[in-house]
Amino acid sequence: VQLQASGGGLVQAGGSLRLSCVVSGGTFGNYHMGWFRQAPGKERESVAAINRSGNSAIGVDSVKGRFTISRDNAKNTVYLQIDNLQSEDTAVYFCAAGKYYALGPDLYEYWGQGTLVTVSS
Repeated sequence: VQLQASGGGLVQAGGSLRLSCVVSGGTFGNYHMGWFRQAPGKERESVAAINRSGNSAIGVDSVKGRFTISRDNAKNTVYLQIDNLQSEDTAVYFCAAGKYYALGPDLYEYWGQGTLVTVSS
């Protein structure tokens, strides 16, 4: 299973981005999907997760109201819409696929390479 994340870039504070992650080499609908991020000098942290069918999503409290995870099973793609970006959102964002619907990164089996989001103030 391969995951390819894209959509990162340099954006001003208050702006928006939509990250995409395309999954290949497996049956996309069999996997729960998650987004994670790792800021410079910090550990990887969970951001949001979505179940196989896309009818349930969870997220960490720090991003609720600004981050929205969604998926399109017909396109083998999971998205992360990020609104009102803040400087503390600067990080490499990773997508991951796994058998468990959860936020913990250790529960995910397959990972993409990450896409860098840089927020300028």
